[in-house]
Amino acid sequence: MKAATNPVRGDELRSPPPSSKSRFSNRIASSDYTSDVSSKWIMRGLSCFWIKPKRIYERVFTNLTSLQEARLKGLRHRMSIEFDPKLNDHQEALRSLWNASYPNEELHGLISEQWKQMGWQGKDPSTDFRGAGFISLENLLFFAKTFSVSFQSLLNKQCGKRAFWEYPFAVAGLNITFMIMQMLDLDSSKPSTFVRPVLIQMLAGDEEAFDLLYCVAFMILDKKWLKKNASYMQFNEILRSTRAQLERELLLDDVLRIENMPSFRLLMQEPHEHHCCDGKCA
Repeated sequence: MKAATNPVRGDELRSPPPSSKSRFSNRIASSDYTSDVSSKWIMRGLSCFWIKPKRIYERVFTNLTSLQEARLKGLRHRMSIEFDPKLNDHQEALRSLWNASYPNEELHGLISEQWKQMGWQGKDPSTDFRGAGFISLENLLFFAKTFSVSFQSLLNKQCGKRAFWEYPFAVAGLNITFMIMQMLDLDSSKPSTFVRPVLIQMLAGDEEAFDLLYCVAFMILDKKWLKKNASYMQFNEILRSTRAQLERELLLDDVLRIENMPSFRLLMQEPHEHHCCDGKCA
């Protein structure tokens, strides 16, 4: 599948672009990281930058354990699967996401105007996955089932002073998955930062490390959104800032599991404790 050729305007939030042979290859120079975000396109390549690595990762891993290799192979396989609306298990995953999101509302069909209330671009969510693939749906479903309180809080915009033009929840989730895939850059022969070996090490201890990282990223994004009092046109800027914070936290010396990340606590709070629920951002 070829990459998208139609440009995306800087003031529009879209689903990730269609995947190419290497879904992690769309990168921009690190010097672009601080450039004017309005001229950048969401999910059209995120910049990378160097952070002083943990002492434990000063030498990049060259020999993986059999468990690390197996977990990494499994993650790469998940990332390679495109969403296919004709597959029964993909259809069931969509239905499961709806049921987890709106347990008291019956879904009228996989193509329905109802999907728009979750933040899909149209009545057929299958058209939004593109470059993020099936793993992005798995991420949303994992979030909904594992941290249902936090998921519902973000889905329903329960906390803080929200913008008139809010980010669409579901499409934002797909962009977060794509951002993390770019950050890990698993298709390159050499990691551009120490984040990749850090996560590979975490995968050995927890096969759900990628999914947990996704949930943390979503909480960080919403916190930054509220703190900045952002609106729709600033989504790309907030997404970049979210990536930067993920990289900083993953490279802290005492973060050996996703649960050790300072921002993981955001997932464990009750709605009234969530960032900015009282109108003040922590």
